[in-house]
Amino acid sequence: DGDSWVLNGHKRWIGNGHAADVTVVYARDEADGEVKAFVVEKIDGEYPAGYNPVVIEGKVGKRSILQADITIDNVRVSNDNQLEFGQSFKDVNRVLQATRGGASWEALGHAMAAFEHASRYALNREQFGAPIANYQLVQEKLATMLADVTTMQLMCMRLAELQTRGEDNQAIASMVKMVTSRKALAVCREARDMMGGNGLLLENHVARHLTDMEVISTYEGTDSMQALIVGRAITGTSAFTTKRRS
Repeated sequence: DGDSWVLNGHKRWIGNGHAADVTVVYARDEADGEVKAFVVEKIDGEYPAGYNPVVIEGKVGKRSILQADITIDNVRVSNDNQLEFGQSFKDVNRVLQATRGGASWEALGHAMAAFEHASRYALNREQFGAPIANYQLVQEKLATMLADVTTMQLMCMRLAELQTRGEDNQAIASMVKMVTSRKALAVCREARDMMGGNGLLLENHVARHLTDMEVISTYEGTDSMQALIVGRAITGTSAFTTKRRS
């Protein structure tokens, strides 16, 4: 609209979206159908008229960061606030390709922590006169958890190497995000199960890692979405909806 853009839309689950001084908004241009990136800034500590973020209350996971439900109603931004390298959905995917790597490392961290807590618990918790770590089933669980953690470490390191050399791609990043999310959830659930009711206590930490992992497995695309991206790379056929976007 002249020398400015008019933004409209609604988006939930934006980290720190209630307080950030600078927010990048991706919006579809009605003129050419492309997704473009715009900077929305606070002015004198206030968001522009029409930009309304509300903190989402009642989360069980990732409570260390607040997410916002943002309504954007006829928010005007100048042409200068359109990002040069945010001109299409391909540009958005480049951002997601990088952030999925970060989410994979987060998943690895939660899995490592859950494994360490479970290992210590198994060595110290006694049942029938011996630490539960002495029992075959517990050792089998610990071995599987360690194998999953090690797999995640290798995948994250390999992705980091490819990113450093500029040789990564969307399918590789999605595969690592998919695998690390699934394995980290499995490790955290196994750790919680091994600790019985004690695994539900906040003081034992595993429940926090588990609920945080439920969040990580969702953002930057669920593992099912990552699977479709990988599947498209394998088959050359997209299984995403073929319905025309409105």
